[in-house]
Amino acid sequence: MTINVGDLAPDFSLTNQHGETVALSAFRGKKAVTLVFYPLSFSGTCTGELCELRDNLEVFQSADVELLAISVDSKFIQAKFAESEGYKFQVLADFWPHGAVTQAYDVFLEDRGHGTRGTFVINKDGVVVAKFVTSPGEARDLNSYRKALELL
Repeated sequence: MTINVGDLAPDFSLTNQHGETVALSAFRGKKAVTLVFYPLSFSGTCTGELCELRDNLEVFQSADVELLAISVDSKFIQAKFAESEGYKFQVLADFWPHGAVTQAYDVFLEDRGHGTRGTFVINKDGVVVAKFVTSPGEARDLNSYRKALELL
């Protein structure tokens, strides 16, 4: 099922890099969320893209938006990735069932076994207000995030 602007974001619970369970529904009514699906931890484009978000985290913090990065890697890989790159946002493992949340957001590439780059900005009511998707090799532009956050 394709998730479009105006749709209620599908709820999920995933484990973060600290082994804690994070549920999207826990933010409803409290805080907007930006979901950043990316193919694989430790790959060049993914690392560069998430480091840019790390270096510009104030863009999200000043908008009172929780940034959640998601890939199909295990929680152990996510922990090592977040630690090695100094990520101060949550990095979630959509490992098992393999890519189930990535599939629910229609950004899973079946032939590759991982997600593409998909971003979903979700308001406090749980509604998707912005969405942009690129190919696995095409990093998202920081200005796209800024424009999307203005819709909150």
